Amino acid sequence: MNPFESAFSLNMQGQYSSPNTHKYSVILPTYNERKNLPIIVWLLAKVFREHELAWEIIVVDDASPDGTQEVAVELAKVYGEDKVVLRPRPGKLGLGTAYIHGLDFCSGDFVIIMDADFSHHVRCHQCCRSFRILIPFDQPKFIPQFIRLQQAYNLDIVTGTRYRSTATPSLSDTRPGGVHGWDLKRKLVSRGANFLAATVLNPGVSDLTGSFRLYRLPVLRHIITLTQSRGYVFQMEMMVRARALGYTVGEVPITFVDRIFGESKLGADEVVGYVKGVWSLFTSV
Repeated sequence: MNPFESAFSLNMQGQYSSPNTHKYSVILPTYNERKNLPIIVWLLAKVFREHELAWEIIVVDDASPDGTQEVAVELAKVYGEDKVVLRPRPGKLGLGTAYIHGLDFCSGDFVIIMDADFSHHVRCHQCCRSFRILIPFDQPKFIPQFIRLQQAYNLDIVTGTRYRSTATPSLSDTRPGGVHGWDLKRKLVSRGANFLAATVLNPGVSDLTGSFRLYRLPVLRHIITLTQSRGYVFQMEMMVRARALGYTVGEVPITFVDRIFGESKLGADEVVGYVKGVWSLFTSV
């Protein structure tokens, strides 16, 4: 008999028959995501309902001029004000502080952080060329995998990775991670950023620049109180400090699909800030 097919081994891989009694709060920082927000909320609601999970979505909007807040209000009417919770801010105050702001309104015991630009949540298999948008034909699967891995090994944090072919610790039914829709330059920048951080900081995870993660609520609150970065370096610092504090971290391979509507907000200032952030963490953590 294959030992990895035993009942004990399958249980360790996260196959449980008992219901999940936890509640999952999703924090979605938004800026000019009017077109993407209804899609990502629909997909999140779909996966949570299909897996019978308690959930809520905290939309943290930084005064988007495109009407994102108005869309969020309408979505709250559709799904329920206890499911879609709009908590706006007066202006663009940074990604890190958006998560800090959203935490004040989370009622779940686990928190999922992710982008609202549709890049992390689903596997997309076909392209609607006439409109240049991606149409999802497969069920969103990454969040259930995050939850299975967390439950199987009682982890504090589960993070998505574009740069592994298997989950760590082991998890059944995962596919290799990857990136779709990026040109060679952007892939090299991302790889270079992770290589630099891995070499200098040795964080023990393969994808420091990703922003799709599952945290225990108390763990996230603790790490955030120590985190100093407030831009795109925020994600990297969170993971480095988590490791330094002894929290357990798992990785699930994800497929990163370039944003559907709008333009990426990553610019030269963020790249320079990232390099400075690596050096700052090297000298302080």
